[in-house]
Amino acid sequence: MIVTDRFVFLHLHKSGGSFVNECLRLHVPGARQIGYHLPASLIPVGVRHLPVVGLVRNPWSYYVSWFSFQREMSQPNALFRVLSDDGRLDFSGTVNNMLDLGQDDALLSRVTNLLPSGYGSRGLNLPGFALAPIRGSGLGFYSFLYQYMYAACASPPHIGRMEGLPGELLALFDATGQPASAALHEHLLRAPPVNTSRHGDYATYYEPALRDRVAAQDALVIGQYGYAFGA
Repeated sequence: MIVTDRFVFLHLHKSGGSFVNECLRLHVPGARQIGYHLPASLIPVGVRHLPVVGLVRNPWSYYVSWFSFQREMSQPNALFRVLSDDGRLDFSGTVNNMLDLGQDDALLSRVTNLLPSGYGSRGLNLPGFALAPIRGSGLGFYSFLYQYMYAACASPPHIGRMEGLPGELLALFDATGQPASAALHEHLLRAPPVNTSRHGDYATYYEPALRDRVAAQDALVIGQYGYAFGA
């Protein structure tokens, strides 16, 4: 979460937020970081009147990015360890387990019992109690994270599509009246992506059944932001 004089930026996991965090800290006077991956419900009282801005991404792409990033880590997080059976499952097996979290009580309990009991300052930063409401929701993991992050906003948030960076960030600045300096424009043109994972075209990771399952369980994000598989 980055607080500025004109808005609060909420960092939805694996959705371009690390890049935006860097831009804001470097080029928006007075920008300050408060926690990491924190939801709207934890915006400090004194700045809850400010508009919220954020980014979202294609859910099919999110799952590939998350899986690839965790698989490359020497110590993957607890969520990945459980869902991938300690790395023994492939992409399809792992993501199917991820999509089962809302309907498989035993699986969800295994994950929540291993997640932290409170908020920290790194990684996904999703305590067990924060994931527990996915039970019975019918949502895919990414759509659940989206709701968890933005549902408590005092007014409708301004959300851009990650795939449209850097233009989407400039549009969010316009929407909140935040000036964009020449140095910021230069940063957007030249700075490399931040905290990325290595993987191929996301569409190649999906068999039809898993593709369709994401379409159904992440329809909340897909429909609202006009995403399509392979686009």
